[in-house]
Order: sequence, then C-alpha cells, then structure tokens
Amino acid sequence: MGNADYVFPSTNAECARRVAIPPPQPFVKSLKYNLKETFFPDDPLRQFKNQPTSRRFVLGIKYFLPIFDWAPSYTFDFLRSDFISGITIASLAIPQGISYAKLANLPPILGLYSSFIPPLVYAMMGSSRDLAVGTVAVASLLTASMLGNEVNANENPKLYLHLAFTATFFAGVFQASLGLLRLGFIVDFLSHATIIGFMAGAATVVILQQLKGILGLDHFTHSTDLVSVLRSVFSQTHQWRWESAILGFCFLFFLLITRYFSKRKPRFFWVSAMAPLTSVILGSILVYLTHAEKHGVQVIGHLKKGLNPPSFADLVFVSPYLSTAIKTGIITGVIALAEGIAVGRSFAMFKNYHIDGNKEMIAFGTMNIVGSCTSCYLTTGPFSRSAVNFNAGCKTAVSNIVMALAVMVTLLFLTPLFHYTPLVVLSSIIISAMLGLIDYEAAIHLWTVDKFDFIVCISAYAGVVFCSVEIGLVIAVAISLLRLLLFVARPKTFILGNIPNSMIYRNVEQYTNTSSVPGVLILEIDAPIYFANASYLRERIARWVDEEEDKLKSSGETSLQYVILDMGAVGNIDTSGIGMLEEVKKVMDRRELKFVLANPGAEVMKKLNKSKLIEKIGQEWMYLTVGEAVGACNFMLHTRKPDPLREESEAYNKV
Repeated sequence: MGNADYVFPSTNAECARRVAIPPPQPFVKSLKYNLKETFFPDDPLRQFKNQPTSRRFVLGIKYFLPIFDWAPSYTFDFLRSDFISGITIASLAIPQGISYAKLANLPPILGLYSSFIPPLVYAMMGSSRDLAVGTVAVASLLTASMLGNEVNANENPKLYLHLAFTATFFAGVFQASLGLLRLGFIVDFLSHATIIGFMAGAATVVILQQLKGILGLDHFTHSTDLVSVLRSVFSQTHQWRWESAILGFCFLFFLLITRYFSKRKPRFFWVSAMAPLTSVILGSILVYLTHAEKHGVQVIGHLKKGLNPPSFADLVFVSPYLSTAIKTGIITGVIALAEGIAVGRSFAMFKNYHIDGNKEMIAFGTMNIVGSCTSCYLTTGPFSRSAVNFNAGCKTAVSNIVMALAVMVTLLFLTPLFHYTPLVVLSSIIISAMLGLIDYEAAIHLWTVDKFDFIVCISAYAGVVFCSVEIGLVIAVAISLLRLLLFVARPKTFILGNIPNSMIYRNVEQYTNTSSVPGVLILEIDAPIYFANASYLRERIARWVDEEEDKLKSSGETSLQYVILDMGAVGNIDTSGIGMLEEVKKVMDRRELKFVLANPGAEVMKKLNKSKLIEKIGQEWMYLTVGEAVGACNFMLHTRKPDPLREESEAYNKV
C-alpha cells in the first residue's frame, strides 16, 4: 500500500490542519457577489473605477460606440486595407443580398437595403474587426417558413412585408435586451453540435428549395421538409425547363470551381469572392443578348432605384399577427446571434483580440431595430462574407462602411442593370454558399470524440430536413437540454485508489496500477450536489458500498470499516444534498461503518456548519485531503481495540 507506513499526526498538528469553516458573510454581500458572478463575470465596470465623472462619460461612450475608441488611431494603411476588403465583400454582398431576399419571399431590393444601413450601425457599435454584416440564408429561410404559415407572400405581399419588418424589430429588441441585461449565456444553450446539425439541415433545405429556380418551376410547395419538396419537384416533371437547368448547372459548376481554386490557393481568395457578382453580370448579359426571358428563363425584373425608405409606420403591433411576429423575431434573433457571435469570436481568436459577447448583442440588436425602421430585414455576421473580409486583409470595421457605400452607389445608380439577372443564377449562388455550411468533417469529428454530441447533431439535421426548420430547432435544443439535465441529475462517481509510492489517489478506471486500501472505500463525487441528483447519489453510494462488501466477502479480505467521500469536485450543495449526506451518515452508522469527508470546499462547509451536520459527522472525521483521511483511517485500523460484537457478527455472516 502506498500509505501503509503512514503515521497519524499528533493532536496539535491535526488541529492546525483541520478543515476550516469560512467566516460568515452578510446575506446582502453574498447576494451581490453571486449576481456579479452571474451577470458580470468579465467585470465590464472595472475601467470606470476611480475615474472622474467626465472620464467616466467618455469611457461610457467608447464602451457603447467602440468606433470612438479605435478611430483616433486610424491610419492611411488601415484605410487602404479596409477599402480593398470593403469592395471585395460588396461584390459578394450584392448578389447574395438579392438571392437571400428572394429566399425569404421578400422583394429582391430588400437584400440591398439590408446591406446598406445595418453595416453602418455595426461599424459604430460592433467590437469585431472582421465581421461583415449582411443577410443570411438560414434566417431568411426561417422568416419565409414561419411567416409563410400565417400569411401567403404571393396573395398578400404587403402584409407579409410588414410582418417581416416587425419580426426584425422584435429580433433586435430581444437581442439588445439580452446584451443590456447581461443574459448572453442563454445563447450558449445552442451547443456546438446543435449548431452544426441545424445549419447543415437548414442548408440542405435551402438547396432543395432552389430546385424551383434551377428547374424554372412556377409553382412550388411552401413546405420545407424533404418529402414535400421532392414530391413537388417530381410531380411537375412535364414543366421542367431544360434551358434554365443547363444555365443553372453551368453557373453552379463555375462557382464551385472558383471556390475550390481559392481554397487551394488562398492568396487568390478574391476569385471566389468575385465569382457571384461575375455570374450575375454574365447571366444578365447572356439573357439580354439571347432574350432568354422569352424562353422560360425567369428574371428579377424591375428594381426600384433609391435609398432605403422609412418603414417604422409599417410595423404591425396589433392582433392577430403580433404573436407571429414576436415568435419569428425571437427564434430568428437567437439563430442570428449564435452565428454572428460564433463567427466574430472565431476570427478574433486568429488575430488575438477579445470580443465582448454582450456588447455584440447590443450592436446586433440596435442594427436590427434601426434596420426594421429603414426597410431592412434580419441581418447578422455571415461566415462566408466574414471569411472573405478576413482573407482580404481588413483591419477594422471600416470595411463594413466601404461595403455599405458601394451598396449605396448601387442603389442610387446601378439597380436597373439587374433587370435581366436570371433567377437561376441567384439559385446557383445560394446553392454554392449553402454547400459550405454542410460541415461533414465536423460531424465525423463529433462521432470520433463524443457519440452523444453526434446524436444531437444528427437529430437536429433530421428534424430540419424531414419535419421543418422550427421542429428541427426545437428537437436539437430539447436534446441539448436533456443532456444538460443528465449531467446534473446523473453525475459521475468514482472509486479512488492509491498510486504506488505516493499519497495521491485517483480514479481506478483511469489509473489501472492503483491499489485499494484494506478496510477503506474511497469515493469521489464529480459534481455539485443538488435536489436533482441527491436521490441518485444516495442510491449510488449505497450500491458502491454493497458491491465493495460483496467483493471483500468473496475474497476473504479485511472487512470494510471506513467510507471516505472526496468532496473536492463538489462546488456547492443545497438543502436536499445536505439531507442526502445526513441519510448516508445514518445508513453508515446502522451498518457500523465510519463516514469520512475529505476536502470539502468553503461553500459546502458553510452550509454543513449551518445545518449542524458537522456536529453529527464529527469534525474529527473531516480532512483536508484524501491522503490524510486514509492515513487517519489506517491509524485507527491498526490501533483500535477489536470490537467483539462486530467480529461475532462477521463470523456469523461468513458461516
């Protein structure tokens, strides 16, 4: 045994190293500390301490408007890099904006409106240097799906448009509220596995929806599930237009080739970035020269010139559509937040700077509130556009301003040039972008590392593809929450053994060379003890004891005398947990076993002291480390007088 020769410390040393009970804290002080740790873990007010009022005002302006923080040190070299990046992402934003607006069943011009005002707002309020703001396919699909269940965009386009503005308004209010109230951790309930599966499923649904444009179909299902889409496609084979299909597949092939080339040759990133706009230009010229619109190739048609008209008066705050707008806004707002913050943090990590999630939520919320009042629908920071911005060498958020100015020029002067843009090119652009969201490598990685995460991912994917986008999201979140509850309700418990020639005790399953201590069972609880897991832990501890006693009886070894509970990983305990420990103590007493605690933390000791459980267990049976607890038990085993009643009972049981 690693501690067979352990000499139990003297009484004075024992008292000196006794587990301490923390001094009592006033309730108000404890509450203040807990609230601070919950809502202000990053201590954002630290910079305001010991500052005069005028300085605090300046710091407050810089906090909510970061542009005033970095603008004074802005240089011409930064402007050159940001200008190139801005023009590059504008070439991607214009065709994508038009495409995603069509995906949301909104007028194509709204895609350009949404690439003008929101980027300007984010440039002033956002903390990411690399995020490129614009519309995204998944939020567009969700908008079309959820609003389409209440209002038909073809039959009542005006009401549908107003509801889209209203949903964007509520998405912005929800996002900004999360940031202001420091509730950003709510978004974390969308786990990485959930987002991978949901995004891949949504991308698959979007690709299937584009079959309408590729095949030139006039009528198509409003459902998004796989069966309905395929039924709609193959029930109209007589209406497939080969001209549209050939054109679509040719442009799709061109887009995929350019993307593959840019991946292989990163310095030519601009090739794939310019490909969508190039496709739009070539497609428009081709249609104009061949009059393909007269042979079944559908085109965008007229796009209104001019900047964003105000739309605050168009917001719908009355029944029966208000609840639909709120629900759509909250769901799309959460998805947009999850994507935008994840993308921003990813690129911030590459450049080694910090992204404040709550400030980002305020920025996203504000730009969507302002956008809803200026004829825009939901925007966030899409990965594809941000990746192009990053690769183009952007230095600050000025690249968003340059992009917005390029879109402004387009709105003022160039919109008539998009009249002959074929819808099939827009479908090809969307399909090309969506293929990048199906991250099969990440799914394989999940399978390799964590099978349960893989199940969450596949469940989200299957729910979106075979049911609907909303149902898929609900399934994914429900499974993620179920796993979270399982972590809480079924915490891990381990038997610890002694690593040879040391006083270290570790999980016997992880360290197979550990040895057990005769007469002593050492258990570790790897989670806080709450009402949700108290009953399970009581039963699990009892089962560990039963199994250990059965093993000792069958092997004829020394009978079990002590049960040591390592509390090092128990960060907190509630009244149900205290009741569980008290019941375990009573069970151990009835079984003539001594119950010992090792390494209880401050919060646990404070509550054990207030509940008088320390007196019942005995503070002499609480130790700073497992090694000390085992040493004390060994000392007692080798020095205590034999118990004739217990030995007689054990002899009787053996017979």
